[in-house]
Amino acid sequence: MKDLLKFLTCGNVDDGKSTLIGHMLYDAKLLYTDQKRALEMDSRLKGRGGSLDYSLLLDGLMAEREQGITIDVAYRYFTTDARSFIVADGPGHEEYTRNMAVGAAFADLAVILVDVAKGVKRQTRRHIRICNLMGIRHFVFAINKMDQVHYDKTHFEEIAEELGKIIANFQAESACCIPVSATEGDNITSPSERMGWYSGKPLLTYLEEVDVKKAAGEEAGFVMPVQRVCRPNSEYRGFQGQIESGSICVSDEITVLPKGEKAHVKSIYRGDASVEKAEKGCPVSISLDREVDVSRGCVLVKDFTGMVSDMFSARLLWMDDEPLIPGKNYLVKLGTKTVPGAVMSVKYKIDINDGNHVPADVIYKNEIADCQISLSEKIVMNKFSQCEIMGEFILTDRVTNMTSACGVIKHDLRRADNLVWQKTDVTRQMRAAQKGQKPMTLWFTGLSGSGKSALANALEKRLLAMGNHTMLLDGDNVRMGLCRNLGFTHQDRIENIRRVAEVAKLMNDAGLLVLTAFISPYAQDRENARNIIGEDFVEIYVSTPMEVCEQRDVKGLYAKARRGEIPNFTGVTSAYEPPANPEIQVDTSQCSMEEAVEQILNYLELRK
Repeated sequence: MKDLLKFLTCGNVDDGKSTLIGHMLYDAKLLYTDQKRALEMDSRLKGRGGSLDYSLLLDGLMAEREQGITIDVAYRYFTTDARSFIVADGPGHEEYTRNMAVGAAFADLAVILVDVAKGVKRQTRRHIRICNLMGIRHFVFAINKMDQVHYDKTHFEEIAEELGKIIANFQAESACCIPVSATEGDNITSPSERMGWYSGKPLLTYLEEVDVKKAAGEEAGFVMPVQRVCRPNSEYRGFQGQIESGSICVSDEITVLPKGEKAHVKSIYRGDASVEKAEKGCPVSISLDREVDVSRGCVLVKDFTGMVSDMFSARLLWMDDEPLIPGKNYLVKLGTKTVPGAVMSVKYKIDINDGNHVPADVIYKNEIADCQISLSEKIVMNKFSQCEIMGEFILTDRVTNMTSACGVIKHDLRRADNLVWQKTDVTRQMRAAQKGQKPMTLWFTGLSGSGKSALANALEKRLLAMGNHTMLLDGDNVRMGLCRNLGFTHQDRIENIRRVAEVAKLMNDAGLLVLTAFISPYAQDRENARNIIGEDFVEIYVSTPMEVCEQRDVKGLYAKARRGEIPNFTGVTSAYEPPANPEIQVDTSQCSMEEAVEQILNYLELRK
């Protein structure tokens, strides 16, 4: 079987990435007859004056052909006598950086194009950093459009020198600069007669010969994240997944992380064939010689020095249109495990141009930053430099399902090992039984003036009269103490709700019924609160219309906000996101306070 090289083409917009790969495929006679004819016909339709538009081989989307730019990653498979290739043609436009990052995560080598007339641009530098972030250690810089500077050696050397200084800051194992002309075909598949001053290899020859294999001894041992537990009958229980590192043999002792239980391998299946040994890259089903608690997200390892932690330091590329704000909750996917997590703090962001560390509280789209992340439970991880599959992760927005960021683990945080939840002899269940009630958090949300506080107050009086043990947390009261240091920016609102949710959870552990009356305008913040508190969270949406809220506004806050005297006022200068599926919805303009209280009590009776 031929050696396979997976590589990415990237660089600034309009630097000629698609044209380069298209011309390479055409000149190397790696196209089928129908592909060649389609290229010739499409080029005539675009009015190229008889010349071929090689980019059409990769720019397949209608929008790409209309705009003349690459939007999504295009993959092409081809084979020469020396090697097999998979190329990912990445977009250069800043708007589609997230798509380029997907291609970088797949590749072993990056071919980064630079327009010789324009030089190294900001997006070029960003792509180099993203490739390095994704673990690419082999770089080829194709200095393109040499025909536009009459194949001048000086232009090439100036850009090559600048790129050499940039790549010296990264952990590159190989890097070279090749002068090319993607439209004319110079130095793509064969040496260019018009650049006799260049003595190096043409691009395709270099790609056929470059060695991207990791040096011996760099493997992290046997690692297999469990994707699925297979139980076709009572006699067999197999753990399925792909071996990401090392090898495994029948009778080998393995460890199941994160719990650390040990067992011996009883059998290994590749497909329906029983084998004695399996290596990296093989999809297998492994059975053990004894019953061990294993599920999706566990990791089978041997000679692996990874970590089991719930806190780590990471470097990430932010890809969401919404900024990254510390405290917001996301889903963190690492290996085959997905758990809730939050960015605790942003240490700094990285300047694209010079790599300097810049202080930052908020990270915006396409920025790279170092952060500290906390998870809801301990999972298996490792430094990305030691084991890529257990050291790379993505963050997904819990509300929109948007992939918000991709990143790599730098190291775990020692404080995670020093902090252990202290179990007490008096449990939550014992405290609840003493009080004769089921602890819950009743989370009232709605606009200012909707009646949240009044309704929560009326409900607490009824609950107290019924013999319940309660605590009411009101927005203004909390901000005068626990959250006194917080303002009303988006970031402060997130932290305000997080603190309240943590306090409510502790009070639930004390066996109390907790009532909270907060505007809590963002759906994501309320979802975070639900995740912190758990199944005892009850969302009550006080849906009183805004015009009614303004009529009730004895403090005149709405009027001040409309005059611009109060910034970030919910409903006027700051958005309110109504709950999509609250457990209870009450409109205090349509029912009396007594009726609203009765509606909530009826719901609580059903929850007992």
